[in-house]
Amino acid sequence: MLIFGVLHLVALSLGLVLFLMFVRSDRGSRSGPEDDDSGGGGGNDRISDRPKSSPPGGIPLPDAEPAPVRLRGPERLRDVRGRPGRRRVVEPSRPARRRVA
Repeated sequence: MLIFGVLHLVALSLGLVLFLMFVRSDRGSRSGPEDDDSGGGGGNDRISDRPKSSPPGGIPLPDAEPAPVRLRGPERLRDVRGRPGRRRVVEPSRPARRRVA
């Protein structure tokens, strides 16, 4: 039980340290209006001034075509696509006769 108590105290102390770091960083990062024109730090680096010219994932690949059948209705796949054609059955060749010597 002593080990579990010590582990709980260590976890609580680490949580308290992280909470204090969070509170201090929020309090100390305030800047005056004279620092607004400096252009350094803060903000979101993913926002840009230029307009988007292409989709975010790049241009679509040539093989990115929609599926031939969409299953949004109550019908089943076999009703929409139909039955596939039967494959041709290849007859086996005649077995060779044994020669008795």
